[in-house]
Amino acid sequence: MELLKRLLAEEDGQGLVEYTLIVVLVALVFWVAIKNTNVGSQLASGWSKVTACVGAADSCTSTS
Repeated sequence: MELLKRLLAEEDGQGLVEYTLIVVLVALVFWVAIKNTNVGSQLASGWSKVTACVGAADSCTSTS
């Protein structure tokens, strides 16, 4: 019972909890904002181009 009272009274982890909630809120807002767009497919396409250029640098141009 004493442990429970001490846990309720201490505020050492309060900052960590607040920062975690802020990060979750920002991630949720970001996800909702891009949910119905094609940003994800554009990022995937761009990343596959980067990976292809790293694998075969001689076949890459600045416009590809």
